[in-house]
Amino acid sequence: MIAEPQSEPQSEPQTDAAAALLEQKRRYLVPCTYHFFERPPVFVRGEGAYLFDTAGKRYLDCVAGVSVLSVGHSHPEVVAAVRRQVGELAHTTSLFLTQPVLDLAERLAGYAPGDLTRSFFCASGSEANEGAALLAHLHTGHSEFLALDRGLHGRTKLGMSLTGLGFWRADGAPVGGVQHAPTPYCYRCPLKLKHPSCGLACADAVESVIRLRTSGRVAAMVVEPVLGNGGLIVPPPGYFERLSEILKRHDILLIADEIQTGFGRTGKRFALEHWGVTPDVMTVAKALGGGLPIAAYLTRDDLAQSFTRPSASTFGGNLVSVAAALAVLTILERDRLEENAAQVGAHCLARLRELAHHHPAIGDVRGLGLMIGVELVDRDGNPDPALADAVLERMKDDGVLVGKGGADRNVLAFHPPLIVTVEQMDEAVETLGRAL
Repeated sequence: MIAEPQSEPQSEPQTDAAAALLEQKRRYLVPCTYHFFERPPVFVRGEGAYLFDTAGKRYLDCVAGVSVLSVGHSHPEVVAAVRRQVGELAHTTSLFLTQPVLDLAERLAGYAPGDLTRSFFCASGSEANEGAALLAHLHTGHSEFLALDRGLHGRTKLGMSLTGLGFWRADGAPVGGVQHAPTPYCYRCPLKLKHPSCGLACADAVESVIRLRTSGRVAAMVVEPVLGNGGLIVPPPGYFERLSEILKRHDILLIADEIQTGFGRTGKRFALEHWGVTPDVMTVAKALGGGLPIAAYLTRDDLAQSFTRPSASTFGGNLVSVAAALAVLTILERDRLEENAAQVGAHCLARLRELAHHHPAIGDVRGLGLMIGVELVDRDGNPDPALADAVLERMKDDGVLVGKGGADRNVLAFHPPLIVTVEQMDEAVETLGRAL
């Protein structure tokens, strides 16, 4: 969740380090590159669930590099694996044969749900989603796509076109053939209904989109099982089961964008498992590399056989990133971090819902595992992005870092490392209470 532009500080001077870096940023980065906070700290070190700035101040990190650092900052086993690999062989290319890449593909085949046993490695989530869409087109021969209107699927041309959030659609001329369906957003239902009496009308609306807005030649629907940047939106029970039935009836593939939700984040290995649905293609990135860039799409044998023409990704399966990924998978499974995410996340949700009883500015609390959103509203129940910015800043000053999202940028996002403890999340909740 990269922040939108923030004004330069008016009330407090920047530290010398921050002021110098902001000037360097203004001179050398493309202006679309933003940062959180009016008074940003300069981070120089991380350890476990904490970040440290140039002054040595410690911050509880409930952002985790946007769901990347699942095993925490500078995990000794990840550091050791990276050092060992970079000292032996840092990079070849996917055109050369190496053992670690094949070991990671085999590990993922055993880790992923169902029959998703084939991997194509690349360097970023955007690239993984592009690759998954290409595979769907090659397999079906169709060129149209569906997505949800609050989803985020990358910074590439097609990724932005699949994205439903105007905030992230910098390209004013999106790719044609992409249609968006209503997001299953129960707190602010786009159909003005209530769950469960709605009968999952939001899922049925997908069928209306297929019939009324497409030619019927749709390759795939791309969905985030929990919509991250869209506002930490969790679809209701039964939604994905119904959606899967509709897509199968129309011979449309389901691509699960698990880039933010995968690898234990929601209390299961992959978020779609909460609904008992296995996608046709799944994209992964973020947490897989433990801080190093690596991504992939996973699919089953019959779809993989549709892609036989030569293809490559220069940094796909980079050996240092692969070494980190193998270490991350070992830690996740051995330390049962998905179970920790489920338990600590349930505790945190309960504490936040209790806090909401005392603060009417909290309109909704929702989430799965350690992917939790707190929607902030004004006294009329409307989104309050200014309050979200103020709370974000105050919590940072008090030593807790959280993210934000939502179409109106009013949803606080808690997605700490999966090693986080109940006591640490209690500290985060109490800090939020003080900030409010």
